Amino acid sequence: MVGYRGCVGVIGATSIVGKYLLPLLVDEGWDIVAFSRRTQNVKESAENQRITWQLLATSKLSDGSNIQQSEKPVNFWISLAPIAVLSEYFAMLLAHDARHVVAVSSTSRFTKSESSDEQEKKIARDLTEGEEYLIAWAERKKLTFTILRPTLIYDPGNDKNVSAIASFIRHFSFFPVLGTACGLRQPIHAQDVASCCVATLTSKAAINKCYNISGKEIISYREMVNRIFAALHKRPRIITFPLWLFWLALLFLRVLPPFRRWSVAMAQRMNQDLVFSHDDASRDLGFEPRPFILTDIDLH
Repeated sequence: MVGYRGCVGVIGATSIVGKYLLPLLVDEGWDIVAFSRRTQNVKESAENQRITWQLLATSKLSDGSNIQQSEKPVNFWISLAPIAVLSEYFAMLLAHDARHVVAVSSTSRFTKSESSDEQEKKIARDLTEGEEYLIAWAERKKLTFTILRPTLIYDPGNDKNVSAIASFIRHFSFFPVLGTACGLRQPIHAQDVASCCVATLTSKAAINKCYNISGKEIISYREMVNRIFAALHKRPRIITFPLWLFWLALLFLRVLPPFRRWSVAMAQRMNQDLVFSHDDASRDLGFEPRPFILTDIDLH
């Protein structure tokens, strides 16, 4: 572990990225004030002396009231919460003497902006507005910021992307695709997102910049599904469905919790390239993501 660096606040500390982020911060010499909305998670996680847990209640944060002060200034912040709601915490950040904010957004602000699904278009608008709110607020309050936009985040067994595909394969022993499913993807592991967050805290080059961050490999959607089959020790059975049959199947699939977020627009994107260079993050942050490699241990 390196020498003491200071105190950092983490919003969304119990997320799939947060579970990797906290130990990385401790190893890098940071004290942490970790926030979660889940009382049980706060109680169960309060073990490391370098980490102070606080329950995050947003009902009165907007006017600066109901804010529990930490014992020391928290100049650095990492927000893993949806960037669309980050403005709800601005008063809290100021009350803790925030100076620099790292916020995780998503490349979905670009890929879903022209979606055929109105809910997905709203997600893209919310991401865009959330980023704009943060930038304008930081300029107004004379704070600095860094925005990270990951591509498809996976943490096998916990995410809503790779894990949902694996769940479908377990249930039905096949996977449906639209057309050739040739659209390119760059899945990024949650731990690599966490590492990038840590790097931004001490990088002067990252001040007031936005970065797209992606996985090391560029693979087709079909190949991604094939690798999930392989990790589950199942013979790949990928079946091409027409669009109308996707629509009909979704009426039934959405009853099951793992597939409630699935839509026809998701099927249409199977043949669209969703590729984003992470060269800028590699240059400024030393970002080195891993390839998309899964094992059976990952998916169980």
